[in-house]
Amino acid sequence: MAAMEKLVGDRRLRIDKWLWHARFFKSRNLSAKLATSGRLRVNRKVVCRSKHTVQPGDILTFPKGKHIRVIEVVALGERRGPAAEAQMLYRDLSRPQTKLEEHSSQSEFKEPAALQKATARPSST
Repeated sequence: MAAMEKLVGDRRLRIDKWLWHARFFKSRNLSAKLATSGRLRVNRKVVCRSKHTVQPGDILTFPKGKHIRVIEVVALGERRGPAAEAQMLYRDLSRPQTKLEEHSSQSEFKEPAALQKATARPSST
């Protein structure tokens, strides 16, 4: 009966599989880890299971690197295809990162050279 409903009714896909199809992660295992970590939200609700399903129109929010990604699901993929095909599955709602912001966010995490020299052990000569 449940199989009939899938064929007839609304199409849904597991969140870990969709993230992998859309090429946000290199493996399905990595996307499943994000889903079970509690750092993924679907329509503002925290997801704690990789079996959670998504459908077109859902909004996903999750960390990717140093940025927070906000993605709208546009379509469900049949397979993990090339990057051009994967980009057709979603619309990126995240604020675009400018070159200046990228540079400033990278330089914030670097330790100043003067501080690095001061913490080195003095030579014993």
